[in-house]
Amino acid sequence: MSKTKIIAEIGINHNGDVDTAKRLIDASVIAGCDYAKFQKRTPDICVPEHQKSIMRKTPWGEMTYLDYKKRIEFEQKEYEELYEYVKDKPIEIFASVWDKNSVDFMAKYTKVTKIPSALITDLELCKYARDKNETLIISTGMSTEEEIEKCMEACKPDVVMHTNSTYPSPIDELNLNYIKWLQNKWSAEVGYSGHEYGLVTTFAAVALGCSWVERHLTLDRTMWGSDQMASVEPQGLIKLVKGIKDIEKSLGTSSPRVCLGKEEEKRKSLRK
Repeated sequence: MSKTKIIAEIGINHNGDVDTAKRLIDASVIAGCDYAKFQKRTPDICVPEHQKSIMRKTPWGEMTYLDYKKRIEFEQKEYEELYEYVKDKPIEIFASVWDKNSVDFMAKYTKVTKIPSALITDLELCKYARDKNETLIISTGMSTEEEIEKCMEACKPDVVMHTNSTYPSPIDELNLNYIKWLQNKWSAEVGYSGHEYGLVTTFAAVALGCSWVERHLTLDRTMWGSDQMASVEPQGLIKLVKGIKDIEKSLGTSSPRVCLGKEEEKRKSLRK
């Protein structure tokens, strides 16, 4: 089995604080992840008009929803600091992109990007991101089969990730066998982006053949923010990566059975 690529999704769990983002990157490195992923939006474009002026209580006081989104959004100063921070670290950072301006912004730093589940029906954005990146990932949450087909045909992503977009996702709605459907239907690599509690079902996705895995990461699930409760904490991320590596070692090959290693010694001692 080839090495599973593991993404720690920091997303917006940094709450607009670069130091928190660095701590989350450090946790991703310690765990052994290949990527740490953020989310990049242009709030003036991405926030629906009817929501922009809605007032929201935040840790920084009461403000409009638009101002809140701007408050937690990383811009050039923050990303340059983060890319400098990981320059000598064994991890790459990229982002899910929510609009064309964000595609252009992130293309200055990386050639890997992801279209989130919410936007795979925006075929113009998907094609635009495809043209700007060497590796394009999409997620399939909240989508019909027809919508997924149109996206796959429009932008030919390198990775398609099975996802349930409920935060947290009910275990009985994960439908992990859909992974097999994607594997049989498309030539792209198939991954899994999990939002459920616990790690067992993510391990199952790897055993089913997913070559990419993504889980949200937080320093503390009780922190303020919409994605925190559906995230894993650093210790959980360490367990996740170790478990995936153990699964990779354990699967072996689908060839006729032979006695391996220590079993051969047992064969000699127990067989007449």
